Amino acid sequence: MRFFPLHVHSHYSLLDGLSRPIDIANRCTELGLEGSSLTDHGNVGGAVSFINAMKSKGKKAILGCEFYICEDITEKPIKEKLSHLVVLAKNEKGWRRLLQATSESNKPDNFYYKPRLDLETLAKFADGNLIAFSGHPGSDLANTLFSDPHTAYNAKTYEEAKSLVRKDWHEYAIDIANRYKEIFGEENFFIEIQLIDDKFAASQVIAEGLRYISKKTGIPPVATPDAHYARQEDAYDQRVLLCNKLEMTLQDVDKKLVAGEDFALSIFFKSSNYHIPSLKEIKKIHTEEEINNTAVIADMCEEYDITDKPRLPKFPCPEGMTSGEYLTKLCRRGWKNREKQIEEAIKKGGYTSEKEFKNRKKEYGDRFKEELDILTSAHLDDYFLIVHDIIRAAKERGEIVGAGRGSAAGSLVLYLLDVTDVDPVQYGLIFSRFYNAGRNTKDHISLPDVDMDFEIQNRDKTIEYIKKKYGTDKVAQIITYSRMQGRSVLKDVLRAHSACGFEEMNRITKWIPDEADISDQLEESGESSIIMWALENNAKELEPWCYIDSKGKMQGSLAKRFEQAVRLEGTNRSQSKHAAGIVIAQEPLQEICPILYDKKTGQNIAGMEMGDLESMGHVKFDILGIALLDKIHSVQNMVLERYNGNL
Repeated sequence: MRFFPLHVHSHYSLLDGLSRPIDIANRCTELGLEGSSLTDHGNVGGAVSFINAMKSKGKKAILGCEFYICEDITEKPIKEKLSHLVVLAKNEKGWRRLLQATSESNKPDNFYYKPRLDLETLAKFADGNLIAFSGHPGSDLANTLFSDPHTAYNAKTYEEAKSLVRKDWHEYAIDIANRYKEIFGEENFFIEIQLIDDKFAASQVIAEGLRYISKKTGIPPVATPDAHYARQEDAYDQRVLLCNKLEMTLQDVDKKLVAGEDFALSIFFKSSNYHIPSLKEIKKIHTEEEINNTAVIADMCEEYDITDKPRLPKFPCPEGMTSGEYLTKLCRRGWKNREKQIEEAIKKGGYTSEKEFKNRKKEYGDRFKEELDILTSAHLDDYFLIVHDIIRAAKERGEIVGAGRGSAAGSLVLYLLDVTDVDPVQYGLIFSRFYNAGRNTKDHISLPDVDMDFEIQNRDKTIEYIKKKYGTDKVAQIITYSRMQGRSVLKDVLRAHSACGFEEMNRITKWIPDEADISDQLEESGESSIIMWALENNAKELEPWCYIDSKGKMQGSLAKRFEQAVRLEGTNRSQSKHAAGIVIAQEPLQEICPILYDKKTGQNIAGMEMGDLESMGHVKFDILGIALLDKIHSVQNMVLERYNGNL
């Protein structure tokens, strides 16, 4: 008998799911399972990380999403009850459909507190390449059994839950099941049986009803967990996430539970069974048919790779020139424009004899040829043309741009393109620090990283220029996730446990540094935990609360809280729009990347982090807003105004 977990969440289900993708992969290895699906709430942002993690352990990865389903997407009622539906991609085409459906759910007209789809809209993407199952609590099939699903789900006994089953439940359930079968195709829809939570009284009632519906309709049943963490013991950590989300402490939760009060996500505080179960565990609560159908679904899903080589957008070159020809032409023009500056730089370097002068000038020519050969052989001509064009357009609008940030100043090509204003030969800057061709392989080409600095007040003009040039449907700003780290996660844990007062919390956490302040030291030591770094480097100051003993164990009055905070470090906390990153794609983004709705700005953004987008072959560009440039421009304007433009 084979068991394949098909309903699994990661920390991309924000402040709800706990597991990182590697935790899921490790759990599958631990249990001897052949793989797992990933079905986060309303998004597929963890797909690349999940596939990479599963591959690293030799496990099969199935990509999916748990969509929020409404009755009518054109309506936005004051209080809307959304149901859930898990959808899996059978193949690469199914993955594309999953992306399109996710993007559709995030369109401004469809997003309403959550990304939503109704069944009519979802049906547009169901072309035989998607698999779906319904039946877990909160899904249409489960809800339709009861006259009042909310009350039934809070029932304390089987009898109480069963008393809330409506008389004509089977007619409604059969209609819904058949509708799903019609949408997804006869072989692509399953009835979900979920019994993982032994504290959930209504689950047995739902299972009995849906097993009956399965027999009446011939739609096969399938066993699922509803895994929000990898192991049962992880429930303890997940509850800190939930307290953060609910803005409650564990003491508040306990009071509500004792009083029998209903509150959101209470099931996770009542049971520790929302984990990835073993085959032995699942056999105790499910039929052989239900378990075997998990393997049937897994076998229906192909393995495919969503990563790709860089797929640079094509720069529109004039006069029928190729990208390489146009880049060379621009660099030669740049040489003529910079020639006097270069000659002055050579003279300042003390090269006075004609021979020395010519040799030094030849060094520039050799450096240019070397750089251009490397860049063109890596097919990066379009990247440099795009960067040059963005900078050129800003300068032509009369804006001030940065002179060159970081390692980009080590490129003579960028200097000749007028992207940077630092002569790398004059100052001995190394091109390989900017772009190391030695990292390239037959299957992977590294992309350069040019940070472009613009005035904050005019940054939006640059983004609009890019959208107009390459298409609004092919350009978007990028999502970023803030993660629970260092000082903030320790505060979250202390607050959830009511471990100390606000003032003491601040006294403790002032010895936990910001990651940016110790990034070099973390890299040198190989330490990933900021809290562990602080315990080792600020040991004396933190000793009253926690310290590491001679055996490497944490001791002290708050040792358990520090241990939990370390375990939670790196967990996703929230999502927002990246301050600088934008993606420019060859194709409409909603076809190849999930497009999410950013509630703060009301804008649609690319729903994967920049590293994952690059792994998928999409190219990101950093468009930074720098306040200092605004100030410089203001000073320049004041001087020009003072002297009437005559300097």
